[in-house]
Amino acid sequence: MALVTSTMLALGTEAPDFSLPEPSTGESVSLSRFDGAPALLVVFLSNHCPFVKHLADHLAGVAAEYQARGVAVVGINANDVANYPDDSPAKMADEVGRRGYTFPYLFDESQEVAKAYRAACTPDFFVFDGDRRLVYRGQYDGSRPSLDVPVTGSDLRTALDAVLVGEPASGEQVPSVGCNIKWKAGNEPGWFG
Repeated sequence: MALVTSTMLALGTEAPDFSLPEPSTGESVSLSRFDGAPALLVVFLSNHCPFVKHLADHLAGVAAEYQARGVAVVGINANDVANYPDDSPAKMADEVGRRGYTFPYLFDESQEVAKAYRAACTPDFFVFDGDRRLVYRGQYDGSRPSLDVPVTGSDLRTALDAVLVGEPASGEQVPSVGCNIKWKAGNEPGWFG
């Protein structure tokens, strides 16, 4: 496991388009599905990363809470499943049930969507406003698997709350930390490594 941080994609970036399969339903989900939502949270996840496991149950609750307030939420797994079979589509479907995810958890087999978002780690969080412009990219909160700090989702919640009331998210954004996305050999983006 390589420990990496968010690339901190430029604020104001338009949400890159996607259309990806959702293993738990067999459907394809596109960015346009979330048209009209006042905010969109895109989270790059995996099943096996200890940093994701550390907050996954809490994230499931926060996602459901904000979905009830109109926020669109989507999870994306871009890991190389040939070398990391715990992140396979079948196991993703199991993860949805185990964690109680109420949002689509999509599989980015080509890894092109992860590259478009400049996702670097799992978890990696991106919040877009109603115009689908990036307003937050950073950590969930200050907790880590090795720290005795409670999981609260405070950083992410603060950003989502600001978007929902039409205010800018804080300019002080701390990069997310986690496991590197497991790039396929020869497919690593220029910023990786």
